[in-house]
Amino acid sequence: MNKLKSTFIEGIFIKRYKRFFADIRLNNKEIVTAHCPNTGSMMGLLNEGDKALISKSDDPKRKLKYTLEVLKGNNGHVGVNTHRANRIVENAIISGKIKELGKITEYKREVKYGENSRIDFLIKTKKNISIFLEVKNVTLSRKKSLSEFPDAVTERGTKHLLELAKLPNKNTKAMMFYLVQRDDCTSFKIAQDIDPNYFDNFEKARKLGVEVICYNCSFDNSQIKVNKRVKLIN
Repeated sequence: MNKLKSTFIEGIFIKRYKRFFADIRLNNKEIVTAHCPNTGSMMGLLNEGDKALISKSDDPKRKLKYTLEVLKGNNGHVGVNTHRANRIVENAIISGKIKELGKITEYKREVKYGENSRIDFLIKTKKNISIFLEVKNVTLSRKKSLSEFPDAVTERGTKHLLELAKLPNKNTKAMMFYLVQRDDCTSFKIAQDIDPNYFDNFEKARKLGVEVICYNCSFDNSQIKVNKRVKLIN
């Protein structure tokens, strides 16, 4: 269930720099540099002194042994490892947690479609429906209990919306899954002020049949799981 070989290691966040590096002070006072697997702005998350959870790799080829996984502020936990998002959703697909997908017979990862694109999951259901499921990791929250996407202009995200909008028909569904990697949010919206173009294409895609699913996450010191559906308020 998305577990690591060992539990997350606790520490204190010091700073993020050069985009992919983060300094963390461990409980034994040692300062380690962790890989920061998040290309977004991480708006509102980079607060020195916040609790951090990191994982450690046993891969001898890795230059950075540690990976930043979770930041914890006053409001709750935030999963910042975007590479983990698809695996969290995959575990939820396998366990039947996502009721909107119906009864699944099989699924595949990273399937080519459209114009030089790959869908995160291609799902087949018992009703012989094909579901193209695109996953987006959500970390931004500027208002209590409200999560937002994106946290920066995303041309790649807009491309995915436009590709998905071409798919819906009688036997094919297109779905955007916004994984709110937070445990303090109960609603979700598109951040129109941050990326107006993404917002416009999000609205167009919905009118063309793209369905939207939003779930938040639960956290413990060894795993992150899909938890409850959150309300879309756009």
